Amino acid sequence: MISDSPAHSTTDLFDRAGGYRPLADRMRPASLAEFVGQAHLLSPDKPLRLAIEQGRLHSMVFWGPPGTGKTTLARIISSSSHAQFLSLSAVLAGVKEIRQAIDQAKLHSQEKASSTVLFIDEVHRFNKAQQDAFLPYIEDGTFYFIGATTENPSFELNNALLSRARTYVLKRLTESEVGQCIDAALQDEKRGLGHRQIGIDAEARELLAVAADGDARRALNFLEIASDWIDENEMEKVISCEIIKEVTAQGTRRFDKRGEYFYDQISALHKSVRGSDPDASLYWFCRMVDGGCDPYYIARRVLRMAVEDIGNADPRGLQIAMSAWQTYERLGSPEGELAIAQAIVYLACMPKSNAVYRAYGLAMKDAKTHGSQEVPMHLRNAPTKLMKEIGYGQGYRYAHDEPDAYAQGECYFPEILRGTRYYEPEPRGLEIKIREHMDKLRNKTGNRN
Repeated sequence: MISDSPAHSTTDLFDRAGGYRPLADRMRPASLAEFVGQAHLLSPDKPLRLAIEQGRLHSMVFWGPPGTGKTTLARIISSSSHAQFLSLSAVLAGVKEIRQAIDQAKLHSQEKASSTVLFIDEVHRFNKAQQDAFLPYIEDGTFYFIGATTENPSFELNNALLSRARTYVLKRLTESEVGQCIDAALQDEKRGLGHRQIGIDAEARELLAVAADGDARRALNFLEIASDWIDENEMEKVISCEIIKEVTAQGTRRFDKRGEYFYDQISALHKSVRGSDPDASLYWFCRMVDGGCDPYYIARRVLRMAVEDIGNADPRGLQIAMSAWQTYERLGSPEGELAIAQAIVYLACMPKSNAVYRAYGLAMKDAKTHGSQEVPMHLRNAPTKLMKEIGYGQGYRYAHDEPDAYAQGECYFPEILRGTRYYEPEPRGLEIKIREHMDKLRNKTGNRN
């Protein structure tokens, strides 16, 4: 959840005294009783809940989407432990601010003989050296470290830091949980909108909860804009669906063009196509387009799907994927997205084969493992008299002069790889015919090459 009622004995290094505080900031829970969501971490029998209630501090990393309560939870943990709360943003802070925080934690420990929680928002923005700067002070107990990140800690945080902190994964809020945040803001007379006696239609409330996309902060920001709209334009103080549609018109779904959500969604699209589910494939495609993903990137990935997962089971898939990319280049958005959607549905519905993908991997492995094997003499090019005299091309059999355009017993490998087989066509699509043709030739001659 979200809002910023100061926790007990807290200090924010970047706090701005006075001034307007947004609704989302005012409604930040001050206790677990007000906190909404994250039942998998905060149910009565969960270790984190017990640690908070018993005041047992430990260093930790909160990983989750925006507006799910990472900062709020850190403040509640500090408050319940009667610890000093120091807050830094990795977006704004540098070496100077880090040193100030460390010095303040040391001073507090000496004067008050109590603990300090150092909270780092967007901790993944700190580089390796900045992250390493915290390690000795976590080790000697100068402060308890709590980092918040929307990015996968496995990729963005140093192993040394991760080994000293327990990682907790926060989940996006459900629409029901977002609805609870909306209701609390409308009813709270001190921090929220209760003193203004603003209501909201049931349908508008549901629409707002959906538009928030699991982000409570976003929901309350939209709600505050809608309440201002009410004051300026409406006689009756009831937020309608029309108002919610207006204030959320520019909102887009959660989509990070370089982060975890990006790769999760493109992975879901690829696996849906591979799994022959055209409906799920379309859904993930639309999610990415709706979130602002570059359609050119999706078109390139669709081309990869055609090569990797359809292959020779239906070679038309590659042509259709390429045509979709070219069509988008010519039509642009939004018409061009339909061509990409057509290609995605086609690939999802077609027979699947990764036989060429596997064969390529095996062949590449042999190419790297066996070094620079000589090209057999009979396969070498002989453009000069000297080359012919020393045997280049000698004994080569021209396949088109042979029955069925196939030279029985001919070997095209270096001797060390004679008899190797990489490509094994799948019993699906066109590869059924390819397998039958190759088996016929091999059975006829007994040649394994």
